[in-house]
Amino acid sequence: MTVVVWITEGTWPACVDAARAHAPQGAEIVLLHVSGQDVPGAAHGAFAGLLGRGHRERDPGTRVEALAATSARDLLRAAAERLGRPCTHVERAGRVEREVVAAADGAELLVLARDGDRTRLGPHSLGPATRFVVDHAPCPVLLVWPEPAPDTATLPPPPPPGRP
Repeated sequence: MTVVVWITEGTWPACVDAARAHAPQGAEIVLLHVSGQDVPGAAHGAFAGLLGRGHRERDPGTRVEALAATSARDLLRAAAERLGRPCTHVERAGRVEREVVAAADGAELLVLARDGDRTRLGPHSLGPATRFVVDHAPCPVLLVWPEPAPDTATLPPPPPPGRP
């Protein structure tokens, strides 16, 4: 059994704890971190468009990419220590939601956490990338709250009569 655990900066401890609790012993656990390309891309673009061309050694996008890679490795290392059992680290870069879905191909379980509005129950508790992953995952998904779930009193009101 392969369990992919999506490691993100704000929610990784809950995902690792869920994997530790729900992945059977002997399961192959893959800790996945995906670095988006939007921030480095913006830095590359700003440099090329505003600061001049022809001096690649001064491109801040390259430095941003290196910092992101270092941060990803540190995060994966901390997640592996918290997991406390053998695992594989996978670092990917690209459109985050699509990279997560691609990485989950062939897995038996994908573990991820809510990353939107965590003060109330409902669809807004998922950010856009997480919503995409939940909707398109090619395997079962274990969706966890990064902290205790809000009270059921925070449920959105029911739709008005006559609406589904």
